[in-house]
Amino acid sequence: MTTVTALSVSGMHCAHCASSVTRELKGVPGVQDVSVELHVNETSSVRVISDQPLAEDALREAIDEAGYAVTGVEVLEDAVAAESAAQAPARQATHTLPIVSS
Repeated sequence: MTTVTALSVSGMHCAHCASSVTRELKGVPGVQDVSVELHVNETSSVRVISDQPLAEDALREAIDEAGYAVTGVEVLEDAVAAESAAQAPARQATHTLPIVSS
């Protein structure tokens, strides 16, 4: 089961900020991958991928160690299945065949 933990992080302004956050989070046991969507002068989005839910305190501590603040946390368990289900309607074929008269 894949878990995605979405963190809202304030205070990041550049690629170095994103790199620092990524490095600290990858040091948390159980973290498989980290992606950062940087929003200068706004709250940035950080996605942490893991096999199992992670301790929120450990993630907050890692972000704090990097010098930033967590302003929100959302955990999506079994994320692959949930994402696939959410995208299913868009993947369904909606073909209309023209009527040809002879």
